[in-house]
Amino acid sequence: MQMPVQHPSEPAKAHKRARLRPANHGRRILREKRTIRAMLSIYCQAHHAGQGATSQRCEECDQLLHYAHQRLDNCVFGELKQPCNQCSLHCYSKSLRPRLIEVMRYAEPRMALRYPLLGILHLLDKLRAR
Repeated sequence: MQMPVQHPSEPAKAHKRARLRPANHGRRILREKRTIRAMLSIYCQAHHAGQGATSQRCEECDQLLHYAHQRLDNCVFGELKQPCNQCSLHCYSKSLRPRLIEVMRYAEPRMALRYPLLGILHLLDKLRAR
């Protein structure tokens, strides 16, 4: 039985697909993920109510949530990260950053009513970073 001949560029392609560092899965990052999920739920229910939402969010907000989770997984600061609006490094793309800012500005004041614990922890993180 003959082994297939591997093209010389294939190991390089496999190397490019490999992550340079493992994804962030610490307590702080998981809480940030819960916070952005809650903010998107608040925003979507107020702005996109009834637009084909399968759960608490519409398809557009689900895609934005997936993107935000990817950015949190790859955050260079990891567990030491600051709130995104105070961060020196902008990891969100220029096309999606205004959209996330809009969501956060709308949802932050409403977090205390809908998700009190997450709202308080988010506020403490913002105060601690100053």
